[in-house]
Amino acid sequence: MNRDQLLEQLTSDILAYAMQGSFPERELARSIKPEQLDERFEEYELLLDLHFILQDDVVEFVRQLPEHLRSIRTETRTTSRTRRGTVDGRINWGDTIKKRYSQYPRDSSIFVCDNRSVDYDIPENLVLKRLISVVHRTIREAEEYLRADYDWVSETWKGSEDLIDELQRIVDRNVHVRRIRDPETYEPTERMLTTAADSRHGVYRNAAALLRGRQRLLRGEPDEIRRLLEETAIAPDDTDALFELFVLFRFVATLEEMRESQPQFKTIATDRQEVARFEGEKEIALYHDNSARDRDLSFVAVPDADTENPSRTDQVQLVAQEVAGNYFGKDYQNHTGRPDVIVLEIISEDENEHEYLIVEVKNSTNEDTIRRGVKETLEYLAFLRVNEDFVFGRDDGEYFGSGWNGLLVVQDLAEETASLEAQSDREIAILQASELEDELETILREVV
Repeated sequence: MNRDQLLEQLTSDILAYAMQGSFPERELARSIKPEQLDERFEEYELLLDLHFILQDDVVEFVRQLPEHLRSIRTETRTTSRTRRGTVDGRINWGDTIKKRYSQYPRDSSIFVCDNRSVDYDIPENLVLKRLISVVHRTIREAEEYLRADYDWVSETWKGSEDLIDELQRIVDRNVHVRRIRDPETYEPTERMLTTAADSRHGVYRNAAALLRGRQRLLRGEPDEIRRLLEETAIAPDDTDALFELFVLFRFVATLEEMRESQPQFKTIATDRQEVARFEGEKEIALYHDNSARDRDLSFVAVPDADTENPSRTDQVQLVAQEVAGNYFGKDYQNHTGRPDVIVLEIISEDENEHEYLIVEVKNSTNEDTIRRGVKETLEYLAFLRVNEDFVFGRDDGEYFGSGWNGLLVVQDLAEETASLEAQSDREIAILQASELEDELETILREVV
């Protein structure tokens, strides 16, 4: 599956799930954000705003902002007040005479006075203020990254530290910007955007165009989602994370079809990586990335220290742990890695029986990488524990389960490889990306 095919499928998946509110947006954001960003950027809208401010036209708008603010538009507003015995402003004699005649007969101390004031809160300025607020807020959240030399930051903000400081000064001190009220949550309205888009002043037209582009991004329009995934400003340079997300969506779609029902999607919380749960006679919990630590699952690679005759390999691991612990004064545990994408937990009706499917993903066609993936998947199965007890091999010596408890997903290979049927007597199964659509259900039915 090449990059274009991957992006096309992911665009469809995101539109079908995340943009319809069923798949947790936080999980999507966590999957596509650069790994250097902290967990604040797992908030989907903030991550999209980071993508938004990294666009060249947004940076150029900020660069030209000081000049544009010198000629900001205002309107003159006239308010009339009725005064008795004093004059406050210009006397409106026509309204004064009417007021005296209709409401205050024979009272010559009544005056209607007009006061003129400058109104900054016109639709165009509210559009401008909203754009400035979005850019400023996002820069404040991401400033440490924008000033750093990360590959995923395009050249737009690199070397623009003075521009960042200038925007801060505009927000803090510019008298025109400060006089414009903060837009309400629902503002700018479409009518305000239309007014700004039709303005004779370029700054308002540009502000409206940029905000409308941001709206398209937040709405998840197909072209914007595709661009979001293609550009390395927000996605990793390689496609590993995107490939993992593709596999995750394939699991969701296949389980949905098998159960003929939609799952309950979960919001990702700290140390709780459950993405979805399918109800039924057997409950299915789908975990992503951190492998269900909240369910007391672990992958501890060191065997029990009280084993009577540990193997030579086991002894090396045990002694290495003890020596390092003594040297650093710490209590170490040697862990394997964690599966890149999925742990599937199947819970029986009485909740006493559990089955697991452990999935490793390698976005590669390299033979050595795939061999490493096979080894890692076997390690995950052999060392999978619940409440410190091994899941497989405790009684029957089957350290890798039934043969359907481990799955390695790899990229499409050019050469001919063993079919899923030909792998039926092996300890784990291997599927290529293009085989997931047809073969994943077969594997799931064996464990579900």
